[in-house]
Amino acid sequence: MRTPRGLTASAGLLLSGLLVLTPTVAAAAPGTIGGDRLATHGYVVAEGAPALPRGLVAAGWMVADLDSGDVLAAKNPHGQFAPASTLKTLTAETLIPKLAPTMSIIPTFDDVNVDGSKVGLQQHLRYTAAELFTAMLVVSGNDAANTLATANGGVPKTVEEMNAEAARLHALDTHAANANGLDDPTQLTSPYDLGLIARAAMELPTFRMYVATKHSHIRGPGKSQIAISSHDKLLYNYPGTIGIKNGFTVKARATFVGAATRGGHTLLVVLMRTAPRYWPEAASLLDWGFAATAAGVAPVGKLVDAEPRPETAGEPQAAPVRPAAARLTVASKPSSGAGLPLLPTAVLATGAAVLGGGVLRGRRRRPRRMSLPKL
Repeated sequence: MRTPRGLTASAGLLLSGLLVLTPTVAAAAPGTIGGDRLATHGYVVAEGAPALPRGLVAAGWMVADLDSGDVLAAKNPHGQFAPASTLKTLTAETLIPKLAPTMSIIPTFDDVNVDGSKVGLQQHLRYTAAELFTAMLVVSGNDAANTLATANGGVPKTVEEMNAEAARLHALDTHAANANGLDDPTQLTSPYDLGLIARAAMELPTFRMYVATKHSHIRGPGKSQIAISSHDKLLYNYPGTIGIKNGFTVKARATFVGAATRGGHTLLVVLMRTAPRYWPEAASLLDWGFAATAAGVAPVGKLVDAEPRPETAGEPQAAPVRPAAARLTVASKPSSGAGLPLLPTAVLATGAAVLGGGVLRGRRRRPRRMSLPKL
């Protein structure tokens, strides 16, 4: 476990209802991923930035530009915390490129008999991978996460691949112990790492569609359907929100990763170990981030580029979907395609292209290369 050290900032005055920070410089730890200024347990914010919002309670948080990767401000960005269901962003980011959306999957007894949040999958029923990803990311179904992991060759294999994927992303504060985010003493991540993982996941067009979904359904027993609605409260309360994922356990408290677009900019906010009613805190930090962006505030760090993703069968490396194109309009009646969930035709077309032996064509993004500082 790495214990970040470096720049700290002490809380100063309360002025007009806003928290004013007075930075104090400590000895930095050279080689911190994302920049030496992120080596702190405290606040890091640029000089001359707007005052941070009042009432921030998260033990660790970060605001960053999703497109450029610029970190605008943070608190304890490399602090390690239990992730709860925000870990499912890593599960999805690992498995979406491997499992075609139309792949047929049957849950096992162990998959559906799991603790915590469940969508209500039935043993022996057939589901598409698209249904399972929707259930996992929209209503945080632990049964859906386990079923996807089983379809990938089992939970141990999937966890191993998740940790390898975290290493590819340079998310070095992260260790996965399961696929669903339930508490485990060894399962940890940080605000910075969740930002890296979410940024990589949002480059996958189907991930963007899943996490922007407010309402959908999956099949139930017999010919019934189970209606599902997103647990991401920011989707309903903050204009411009495009997803991503919330979580909660007794150990982790509330955790959250969200993204929103305004004025041509898309910002990412991460909260760890915060209050259960997390969305007002997330909204206030996004408001601050958009104000800081408009004011031209200098970044305090960077979400580093990942190593190139290997080509796999599920979803080829396509250019990221623009936020406007990622908004999901749920159909008013079920699809006639073998009980597929109510998902955009783009998702189904992706699976059809893969299963038909074709390759989804998209503008390739040149692999982003970087020189990592020595840790």
